[in-house]
Amino acid sequence: MFDSIRVVHSLPGRTRLQVESSARPASIEGLVRSLPYVYSATYTRETGSVLVYHDVNLSFRSLKTSLTRFVLPKKKEHKSTFSWKQLTPIAVCTGVFLTNWYIQRSPFALAWKTVSHWTAIAASICTSFGVIKDGISNLFTKQKANANTLTAASIFASIYTGNPGSALVITIMSMISELLTEYTSEQTKQYIHSVLKLDTTYAWRVNEQRVEEKVALENLQVGDIVVVFTGEKIPVDGVVLEGNGAVDESSITGEYMPKEVGENEQVYAGSIMQNGQLTILVERVGDDTAISRIVKLLDEAQEKRAPIQNIADTLAEKMVPVSFGLAFFTLVLTRNVNRAMNMLVIDFICGIKLSTVTALYASIGKAAKRGAIVKGSHHIEEMAKLDTVILDKTGTITEGTPVVQRVIPCEGYQQEDVIMWAAAAEKNSSHPIADAIIKQADEWKVEVPNRDGNAQVETVVGKGICTSLNGKQIVVGSLRFMKELKVNMEHFMQKLEKDENVIYVAYDKTLVGVISIFDKIRSGMHRAVQELRRQGIDDIIMLTGDKRTIAREMARRLHLNWYHAEALPEDKATYVKRYGRTSTVMMVGDGINDAPALAHAHVGVTMGAKRTDIASEASDIIITSDNPEMLPELVGLSKKTMKIIKQNFIATFVINGAAILLGALGIFSPVVGAAIHNAATIGVVINSARILWIGDERRETKVLYSA
Repeated sequence: MFDSIRVVHSLPGRTRLQVESSARPASIEGLVRSLPYVYSATYTRETGSVLVYHDVNLSFRSLKTSLTRFVLPKKKEHKSTFSWKQLTPIAVCTGVFLTNWYIQRSPFALAWKTVSHWTAIAASICTSFGVIKDGISNLFTKQKANANTLTAASIFASIYTGNPGSALVITIMSMISELLTEYTSEQTKQYIHSVLKLDTTYAWRVNEQRVEEKVALENLQVGDIVVVFTGEKIPVDGVVLEGNGAVDESSITGEYMPKEVGENEQVYAGSIMQNGQLTILVERVGDDTAISRIVKLLDEAQEKRAPIQNIADTLAEKMVPVSFGLAFFTLVLTRNVNRAMNMLVIDFICGIKLSTVTALYASIGKAAKRGAIVKGSHHIEEMAKLDTVILDKTGTITEGTPVVQRVIPCEGYQQEDVIMWAAAAEKNSSHPIADAIIKQADEWKVEVPNRDGNAQVETVVGKGICTSLNGKQIVVGSLRFMKELKVNMEHFMQKLEKDENVIYVAYDKTLVGVISIFDKIRSGMHRAVQELRRQGIDDIIMLTGDKRTIAREMARRLHLNWYHAEALPEDKATYVKRYGRTSTVMMVGDGINDAPALAHAHVGVTMGAKRTDIASEASDIIITSDNPEMLPELVGLSKKTMKIIKQNFIATFVINGAAILLGALGIFSPVVGAAIHNAATIGVVINSARILWIGDERRETKVLYSA
């Protein structure tokens, strides 16, 4: 009920409480009145306080105590699990190691050397207690050794040989490499949560008297109207009713240039109103907003493992018995405990596992930074293997905002008649072509009639739409659709251009005219195709429901390998499955009709602000901006990530393999071996972490604004 309670002042029988609550005033007053010895309670919304009249024997402390049980715990924000306090064990071990090293090599009394020796032993065991416990318990519960078993064995072997300094080095550098991995993961999460944080608690809601009132976000509902002023964060997802302004949507789309928005345009929670003023109809609030869903998806993404992680883990597990075996044979052959110990303190496990997970976490964070949500690290690995990219045409290759180019009426009809009947059928459709037709009707000031009261609107995806007006059928759609419905088209003799995208309009089984639609190629698509070629993509193919002549012309302009025209949703899925049998396929789309194809691709990508929820659900990656150049960027990022992972594998095996050989020959001590092994682990983890920072120089064009 309450977020907090504070006593403002109190007199015998009269107390004023300051309360923070999103509940209705009547609920607050009713709760306070229900307490024993309370006569009345009046809540004032403007001041957020409750005036309570009560028995004179009831103290304000008792009243506050009674109400405290109704205080709700505040929502927890994302807090980093990484803390610099975790460096304390490393500092302690380092201090003990250096002190012990100095005492043992100086003319101190034997008692001091003994105390220092046992202190080093205690420090190594205490700071590694969790590792030792896990290693031993895994041995007994799962009957197999893991990385921690190997670490525990090397620590105890070091202590057994009277060399606790070696145990301390193992502990110190193991903790450093673990911390680096955790720090990189947290940097990724912190970036996501800081950039996508909706750090505003109120909104200016327009009440029934058309006056703005400041209300808590929790009190907003779908259908409310809010006003956002210059410098404020937009608190909801919605559509602009009035006003114009420049909005910074970088947290949502990754695009740093401000976007000019006006009436009937969509805006998103988390965007910043850089200039102007907007009146917004609330469509989504709270956890339903785009920004909340993005945060949730990115949090879930880090939990989904890539095949390369499973390979790393499997390989690491198999190397544990190898290390024990090498230690045993070295001891048998050399009778030298120190040489055998080198086999235990040097392993391949930490470097492989830690660097792999660090690289994948960093890659997901980097993609988020650029405006792409990767739903799992396995999609990073799949993208690196791509050799075929399939692009939907409308809304992906093209802008998805078609306009009416020309209207060709049949003999006996006017242009306005064609638009009128088309608009009557399409006025409740969300299809981009419907928007173009309605916009043209508005521009020509054509009065659009209402359909028959009981008329059903039948939409045939990929073909068209039909309904009835004045008891007669209206059909709007493709030539194929007209032929299927046996529409009379004999009197239409107009010649059409081969690259013209046309919509046929029929009324009462007779063709009344044709509407030519134009949808231009999206800005940056030519460069995106060229960059995909440079990334090693062999085949770039287009799928479209448009007719063959239009598809051919579009493929020619973009220099695509091939195209498939007049494709229905099920046809698109079939093509994706066919290409997927011989190559790794990425499908890029944005609409409901693309969802089946997206689901069947190795990597499904939805792109653009107009993407549908169904397409987003079916996809593996969501590009929140309308920038097609994000496609080659993501492919390049994935290839770079996998290249770094392979570099780490090679470096781990070469460095540790050489260290094992030199250790077996007795060239260096276990302390040096432990240092080499852990330094290599730290090196490959840092190599992985650099993914978060490489390539940021391209973002120097960000427009800064100060209110």
